[in-house]
Amino acid sequence: MPGSTLMTVTTTNPYTGEPIREWEQLGFAELTEATAQARTAFGDWRSVPLTERVKRVQGALSYFETNREAIAADITAQMGRPLAQARGEIDGLLERFNFLCDIAPEVLAADAIAVEAEKENFHREILHEPHGVVLIIAAWNYPLLIAASGVAAALLAGNTVLLKHSTRTLSIGEHFEKAFGAEGLLQHVVMDHANTARLIEEGDINHVVFTGSVGGGEKIYASTAKRHFDCNLELGGKDGAYVAADADAAQSAAMLIDGAMYNAGQCCCGIERVYVHAAVYDEFLAACQPLVEGYTLGDPLDAATTQGPLAVASSAKLMETQIAEAVDAGGEVLAGGKARQIEHGTFFEPTLLTVNRNNLAIMQEENFGPLLPVMKVADDAEAIAHINDSQFGLTAVICTSDQSRAEAFAKAVEAGTIFMNRCDCLDPALPWTGLKASGKGSSLSRYGLLAMTRPKAIHFRTQF
Repeated sequence: MPGSTLMTVTTTNPYTGEPIREWEQLGFAELTEATAQARTAFGDWRSVPLTERVKRVQGALSYFETNREAIAADITAQMGRPLAQARGEIDGLLERFNFLCDIAPEVLAADAIAVEAEKENFHREILHEPHGVVLIIAAWNYPLLIAASGVAAALLAGNTVLLKHSTRTLSIGEHFEKAFGAEGLLQHVVMDHANTARLIEEGDINHVVFTGSVGGGEKIYASTAKRHFDCNLELGGKDGAYVAADADAAQSAAMLIDGAMYNAGQCCCGIERVYVHAAVYDEFLAACQPLVEGYTLGDPLDAATTQGPLAVASSAKLMETQIAEAVDAGGEVLAGGKARQIEHGTFFEPTLLTVNRNNLAIMQEENFGPLLPVMKVADDAEAIAHINDSQFGLTAVICTSDQSRAEAFAKAVEAGTIFMNRCDCLDPALPWTGLKASGKGSSLSRYGLLAMTRPKAIHFRTQF
């Protein structure tokens, strides 16, 4: 969006260290203007029949197909994920949008209330009305997918969107505006933290979707509460997995290593701690070690690279500190464990280590890196107790051949998603939601669509 600015921000390639592009940040007056445009567009968009809204949203998806390579290259350049993996994120975006488009006509249609004999002269239904102008604040680690979940649901429900993307991945926000910006339905707004906070506290917006830190989410929650509107928050996780005595150790190792190391571990639902039954503990570790040592670090544009640089170089120091504490407490590093510099990029070696206490920082604090701490447990109850001993509750995993064991685990574990023999995966048919400090509200599924609406009760007496 053009206009006078307060300052600029520059996106930088984390591998080469070179600046990519300088962006102008909007002042509050310009944000107010953008919000007014969104409000005007909302008045028209909400009146478009739902079936037509679905067609328009689906039609805009062709932009992502047509520009697939350019978008993938932007992801790689701005946050360092290997190019082959970046391409896959576009497929995930299309899957989410198409699923929500498919279910929107049924989910967002008015809910009719059955006529009861004593109320035959009444008409009752529940409408699902859009909030209005929705501010979506998206994170950098999955820049397409994180934004897509909110954008798809918001637009289908009849809202208009202001999209604030991470300053690390600003061109992704621009791609969304190119796809959905017609008629002012979505505007990519570049702004600093102070103006973001002010917009939430004073601006003409009606709902906020935020993916980011616990502290940031708490501030947004407090601000929206004062203004009597709601927010959806995804604030991170410390996702735990349990390898039960009856699990296939080798298959479990392959799955959990991928869940911990993919995207250099920069995933809120990545596996960050594993509890392994004593009966399969040694076999599990033996299966993990060659997999962890098999990653190739380097240029994310090189097809041979399987792990790129950290998007946030300072994360390396945090991981080294966590590992040192674990080793001092009797743990052992079996693979990796150190930061490395390649070109101008900061990398962290995929790391496997054993730990013997659950109160260590590496088992409690999110690190956003390719670490897999493993702890031996005696039984299911001990594993469940350790997994629940966390401020977070996003996902949890059980590896087992017994579905009844998995069902008992699911009932006992405090997390928004429970996986059996799977991890680090979102299904658009299921709500993505977290407990405790992992957030509030839902995205994806029918619940994600309904989160972008408010119910209105229709109670007509048609005849006295």
